[in-house]
Amino acid sequence: MADDWRIRIEVEEEHAGGLLDQLGFELGAEARELARELEQQRLAVSRDGNELFVYAGSHPEALRALAVIEAELREQGAKARTSRVEHWLEDEERWDDEPPAESWEEEQLDQGYAPWEVRVQCGGREEAHALAERLEQEGYSVTRRFHYVIAGVASREDAERLAERVHGEVEPGGELVWETVPGNPFAVFGGLGG
Repeated sequence: MADDWRIRIEVEEEHAGGLLDQLGFELGAEARELARELEQQRLAVSRDGNELFVYAGSHPEALRALAVIEAELREQGAKARTSRVEHWLEDEERWDDEPPAESWEEEQLDQGYAPWEVRVQCGGREEAHALAERLEQEGYSVTRRFHYVIAGVASREDAERLAERVHGEVEPGGELVWETVPGNPFAVFGGLGG
């Protein structure tokens, strides 16, 4: 059974351990009655500082667990905030109440690096110079070394389109290449030294 559903409970630090103990053993009267419905289910409970997390295998199970938790909080008089039932989004690797994460490409762009590069080997220096000027006029960030031209591109799809148009090769961007092939002084030029 996958624990694709969870409830997050933020409690004052002094109540967190007590609530965790209560959820595992002695529940108050109202919570005990609600917990009977969950008796056959095994719910995982974890703690991170003053946050408790209760994981369930289905939405209805999580809703019943939320009712138990809220009843116990009332009986303890604990100051706490419970989340709505949250669902794990497998494809996005996040809980549905969390904002989508930036892609690694967006992170690279934020740091001033092109996540993808198109490397073109030209027939000579003059041809490389002309191609570099043309790509710069089109808005690409370009590096030219002898008869090589490297153009920085924001996405793999854009890189593939440019590579097809200028007969180049698509590669990961300079920062990514530098991280994966440390010590290669040519990696910042699109991995030419690899």
